[in-house]
Amino acid sequence: MLLLAQILVALVALLHVYILVLEMFLWTKPQGLRTFRNTPEKAETTRLLAANQGLYNGFLAAGLFWGLFTAQWNVVVFFLSCVIVAALYGAYSVNKRIFFVQGVPAIAALAAVLFVVMMDAISR
Repeated sequence: MLLLAQILVALVALLHVYILVLEMFLWTKPQGLRTFRNTPEKAETTRLLAANQGLYNGFLAAGLFWGLFTAQWNVVVFFLSCVIVAALYGAYSVNKRIFFVQGVPAIAALAAVLFVVMMDAISR
């Protein structure tokens, strides 16, 4: 179960690296336009906002990788919780699809991590 938790956390972190790339570097390119269903005009006027969002997604990924590589599950739980809150707010304020793309994987990772932490606590 530990390996599953680690894989799920890594996948959530990699997803946020991908979102960073989309929002910071591909926002006005065809792949960014398709992904976020933007027109070139709207993408151009919002590109700085998107780059800022991308940076925050990078911080989420960095936090998840940091917690994962140092085996600090409290750090991982914190950053997964941040992802879930952001996904809920994004689903409410922008598009429900955000919850399924970002929130569901984070919830699955969080459940796996909490299971590992609880099993470790029980076995002590």
